[in-house]
Amino acid sequence: MRKMDTAAGNDTLERLADVIAQRRASGTAETSYVARLFAKGTDAMLKKVGEEATEVVMAAKDGAPKAIVAEVADLWFHTMLVLAAFELRPADVLAELERREGLSGLEEFAARKAQAREQDET
Repeated sequence: MRKMDTAAGNDTLERLADVIAQRRASGTAETSYVARLFAKGTDAMLKKVGEEATEVVMAAKDGAPKAIVAEVADLWFHTMLVLAAFELRPADVLAELERREGLSGLEEFAARKAQAREQDET
């Protein structure tokens, strides 16, 4: 597999986010898949995220690397639609991943659990 530098990956996601925003704003349901999903609403986008996540699982169970990459690309795309629906950008997700960098998964889980308890107490 070729390695992509981080900046190029971030740029790709940001460019895609820009295309999604443009098609959301000016596309029509007849000519744009993005506009069609936005017209159908968040539930339609969430359904697509669920479908694509299932397809990732199936491709991985089959051990099919090319299919895994294709299905993850579909999952990321549909997840980006959900981000856009809530006025979020890839940079928001990347910032969260950067915040978590260097933490063990168990530490991160414990911190989120403690934070949830604190919120429940207030």
